[in-house]
Amino acid sequence: MDYLATKYLRPRKIPSTACSGCGLGQAHKKVVKAIDELGLGIGDVIWGTGIGCAGRQTFNTWKGDNFAGTHGRAYAIATGLRMALAPDKKIIMTVGDGDAFGIGFLHLLNCARRNVGMTVIVLDNLGYQSTGGQYGWTTPRGYRTDSSPYGMREPNWTQEGRDVLNILREAGATFLARYTSLQGQEAVEAIKKAIMNNGFSLVHMPYPCVTNFAERALGTRKPVEIYKWFGEHTCSMHEKGPDDFAFRTGIYHDASNSRPEFSEYMKTWVAEIQRRYS
Repeated sequence: MDYLATKYLRPRKIPSTACSGCGLGQAHKKVVKAIDELGLGIGDVIWGTGIGCAGRQTFNTWKGDNFAGTHGRAYAIATGLRMALAPDKKIIMTVGDGDAFGIGFLHLLNCARRNVGMTVIVLDNLGYQSTGGQYGWTTPRGYRTDSSPYGMREPNWTQEGRDVLNILREAGATFLARYTSLQGQEAVEAIKKAIMNNGFSLVHMPYPCVTNFAERALGTRKPVEIYKWFGEHTCSMHEKGPDDFAFRTGIYHDASNSRPEFSEYMKTWVAEIQRRYS
């Protein structure tokens, strides 16, 4: 057990119960490393989770305060906590692609609109892997899944000129980035910037699923093969990539601290109403 796990995580949750070769541990460690490099302690962070692989593996792992929300609804809980907590407390959430870009998308957009002070890490395994490997909102077009044996044919949020980060930017998010779990310190640095933004931040982090996605889409459960596939399909934000599908990575939008944070704005407004009628 390394020093980060000993310092921040509950021993009974280490090692992870994720499938062998799963990229969740890589992603989880990047978040914890960012927290550590910022000098934050257990009492500084409230860690929230959603449902599915991302939620199951990260819930109750953090030694400090944490919470879990039903599918797509963790953002409503986080908004209430943001209103109740002291401004210096950091809310960090690890949610899946379904929690973020599917059933929870409207809640997510409203948090961006309000500029609620939270950092959302979207741990994206390219489909509904915890329920058998059905295709989802970010499954690459043409790839086989449990529910698309002839290849996924629906439009998704990340191909054919669409990027879900565009929608979040227009909704009002003040920090947006994308890095895969296989990338290194640059991903950690982006998470640190996201945490320090006094507003709504989101880092989209695709990661490899060996058990379901790799087996059906690539025909193998060898971690090295899907890791290689991720590398071949990863490029910078402004590059085209090897084909129509690529993880375009980097800091997509940084308007940190450019808009009033929602809870601070509302508290100031309430104080003004009280002053008027006192």
